[in-house]
Amino acid sequence: MTQQDVIAILYQALPPPVIDGLRKDAKPGGYSDGGADIGFVLRGRAHEVLTPVTDPDPARPLDWVFPDTAEGIAAAIDAGATILWANSVLFEGHPLEAVLGQVRIVGQLPELMQRYDDKFATNRMLEEAGLPVARSFLMAQSARPGVRALADIEAAIADTGLTFPLIVKPVRGRGSQGVTRVVDLAGLVSAATALIADAKFGDTLIVEEYLAGEEVTVTVMPPVDGVYRALRPVRRFDQMDGVAPYNGDVAVTANSVAIDAAELASPVVQAMLDACVKAAALVGARAVIRIDCRADASGDYKLFDLNMKPNMTGPGRPGRDDQDCLSAIAARADGMNFAQLLEGMLAGAW
Repeated sequence: MTQQDVIAILYQALPPPVIDGLRKDAKPGGYSDGGADIGFVLRGRAHEVLTPVTDPDPARPLDWVFPDTAEGIAAAIDAGATILWANSVLFEGHPLEAVLGQVRIVGQLPELMQRYDDKFATNRMLEEAGLPVARSFLMAQSARPGVRALADIEAAIADTGLTFPLIVKPVRGRGSQGVTRVVDLAGLVSAATALIADAKFGDTLIVEEYLAGEEVTVTVMPPVDGVYRALRPVRRFDQMDGVAPYNGDVAVTANSVAIDAAELASPVVQAMLDACVKAAALVGARAVIRIDCRADASGDYKLFDLNMKPNMTGPGRPGRDDQDCLSAIAARADGMNFAQLLEGMLAGAW
């Protein structure tokens, strides 16, 4: 980043598209709360942050962010933006693609975000690359190539070598929305039927092995000089029936803490961090990603959810003191405050 750089932050104004019959539910506010946190904190660090209004109110998130529409992006560039911070869910055909090369970007390449937002395909790709990943299969109301029918679910479980309890979740979900732990066949059929009938996430679901050990999440920073770096893992506790609650319902600061130095040095944790760094390279991450991992019965960690667009909220604006996101908790344990985390993300602008 140079002295002349001018930053404009984009929020999710465009509804996520339906991709192969699957959709990702839009976050209320389109991440404008995190965008405002980013803008407010960076401006406080003497970075030049463009806003759509002349005198943005710290209490009004939309005062700080531009919509990720073609018009919003054009307005930001016309106002002098040299960096667009894409705090949004991107996809092939997103208006950001039209300005690649005109400005620098903090965010993922749209086509890669769309590709790796498919949690099942991503996990299978990582597994084929030799990384430890939770086992799973796809299920829908009706069978098709690579997808088992709900009516055939018992045979599908046996064929995959899975046993209860299991996890049922959307293919393109956000956070823990729609994620359910089931302990028997009746519970699985009930949860799957309800998810398919609701149609919020589309007609296809993932059935995944339930890893009974501890859950942690790992933030991987964007590559600087070609090197990815994982931050300290953050332990998720106080889970609800084996699933971390959605952060819109329970602030992650209430149920998450960075692991200590002794645990960080353990071989199983170091092996997990090595796998997460390799995963970031495999998906071509150009911005922060976050990977959720859980330990299996033997204590070894498996990756189960790679997030190309982690939540990015933090303290700074009035009333936001408890809004550290998981990545901010990790950064703080590694000696970085929220502002330094954001500047580390800026260093990865491309």
